[in-house]
Amino acid sequence: MPFLLAGGAAIYFTAYSEPNYVYCAIIAVICLCTLRIKNVPMIIRAAVLVLFGFCYACCFTKLVNTPIVARDIHNISLNGDVLSVDYTDDKARIILSVNADDIGAGDGRANLRLTVKNFDKLPQIGDTINVRGGIFKTNSAYAPETFDFAQWAYFKNISAMGYINEINILKHNNKSNIKSWRDKIHKKANSFLADSLVLGYKSAVPKDDNKIWTASGIGHVWSISGFHMTLVGGWLFLIMYFIFRSIPKITNRIPARIPATICAWIGLMFYLFLSGVDTATLRAFLMTTLVFGAFIFGRNAISMRNVAISFCVIFFINPYCVMQAGFQLSFSAVFGLVWLYQNVNPKMPQNKLLKIIYACILTSLVATIFTAPFVAAHFGAIPIYGLIGNLILLPVFSVMIMPLVFIGVIGAIFGFTAPLCWAHNIYNWLIEIAKWISTLPCANLTVPHISNLALLLFVMAFMSLMFIKPIKIKVNYILFSLFIILAIIIVYKTPEPIFYATYDNELVAFRNDNGFLEFNKSRAANHKFAFDTWKGINGEEKETPNKRYPHNNGVYKYGNIVYIQKFVPLMKNIEKLCDDDSIKYIVSYFRINAPKCQHKILSGGFLIYPNNKVKYLQSERPWN
Repeated sequence: MPFLLAGGAAIYFTAYSEPNYVYCAIIAVICLCTLRIKNVPMIIRAAVLVLFGFCYACCFTKLVNTPIVARDIHNISLNGDVLSVDYTDDKARIILSVNADDIGAGDGRANLRLTVKNFDKLPQIGDTINVRGGIFKTNSAYAPETFDFAQWAYFKNISAMGYINEINILKHNNKSNIKSWRDKIHKKANSFLADSLVLGYKSAVPKDDNKIWTASGIGHVWSISGFHMTLVGGWLFLIMYFIFRSIPKITNRIPARIPATICAWIGLMFYLFLSGVDTATLRAFLMTTLVFGAFIFGRNAISMRNVAISFCVIFFINPYCVMQAGFQLSFSAVFGLVWLYQNVNPKMPQNKLLKIIYACILTSLVATIFTAPFVAAHFGAIPIYGLIGNLILLPVFSVMIMPLVFIGVIGAIFGFTAPLCWAHNIYNWLIEIAKWISTLPCANLTVPHISNLALLLFVMAFMSLMFIKPIKIKVNYILFSLFIILAIIIVYKTPEPIFYATYDNELVAFRNDNGFLEFNKSRAANHKFAFDTWKGINGEEKETPNKRYPHNNGVYKYGNIVYIQKFVPLMKNIEKLCDDDSIKYIVSYFRINAPKCQHKILSGGFLIYPNNKVKYLQSERPWN
């Protein structure tokens, strides 16, 4: 059921145009009624679940209804309320609630994510402020089947991005809530370890260090998920268990594990909200809730059913989660581990130390295999030595850094920060080990672009492995291998585009004879993520220098494709290009009105493939 619902939602989110939400609402109701009918064939029930997932995602999108700014606006003055502050290693981001009419986005309130580089005058959460700066539209995907930032922002209720040059605080608001506590703890702790491991700030770790952790295979440590929930839940349970064991009036009536489990769950709920309620954290909390419930009532805690329940709860809260990397990585790892210990049930060594080492190796290996397709699809590379990184570095995080950071955060509230200093010293030692792992040969394997079809085949492979019960012939392993082979063939046989263009045709890229991309400009402030997106599709390393493609008096010619960025070269050459039969496509930064060769003129965001096929990007969606 979770996979079918997610499949329907994924079809909706990747569709080219928007369906009618009224029809979707009617179909969703019909689907629910159909699912309540007994003796419906399984194939029909599966199709109905996919259709319901599609329609539910459509109706949910309509209900979100985030106002969208119509155009970029510079040198604007706005009044608004500070909803939250997010910290990175070199800047802060403020979520500011303003009147939507003030930014030309309609009625109601609109949320802006504004970057501040001056930390000296940051407002507090709840303050009413006046800012001067600029705002700009969120950019949609720069290629089909890649990350769509506009879509992400829409479901985060962010109407526009922007920057702040000047802040004036109009009114202080001293109301206390979980967000203001989070902000105060950040300021008292003054530690990126506390920001990442306790408060849930996504980009607090220095960028250079983050690349090293990712290459060494333990980048997941900096996203609060099951690893953190397990540690914190275990500590809280043990502490409360020994406390309740020392109170005979309680233990004479009920086992000490029951109140200890309830107290640990309450502590985890506080941790969930303190960390910002991210998708991976919510998944881990729901799974822990089910495990605690099973522990109290004496039921089996680790099961596919429990994972499926958590999956569906998050899906119905926000179906867009199925498109996010954190959700996919988190659940793929958990499904794999549950399959390993419930279905495979591997034999463990008798020696306790060997048993721990063997379990760690198996756990890391299975989690790496089940998450590999999603890591490749979202990040364009796979850390080859992730198993080594997890076995060497993760135990130190578990036993030393995590406890010290949590103790340090509590101590920092009262002015005692020594544990945080010790944690940072251990971190500096660990980063050197991670750096060594990341410099090993082929530490980060760059992979070609993973299409949606290939990713679907990878998912079907894992589903075959988990849900098909082998009798005599290992059918599940045969289907798993078949789907994996088909997916890999599709990945490596899918042709790379030879020409890329952004929505406004300001930035384009050409694939040269050596297979590398060259651009019409080396920098583009409005499209800085396009460079890395296109390089990722082309199988190149990201964040490398952007090479310029040569032009002839302002005319870029590439085979039968011509691109012109400036007005004078366009006016001088358009008539000749229209009459030239060797030119199949004309692309221009300026709109062209040439009826005789309108069939040659391309505009908007698109890709051109070696067979001259043109593939346009999404249009007419609520977020773009």
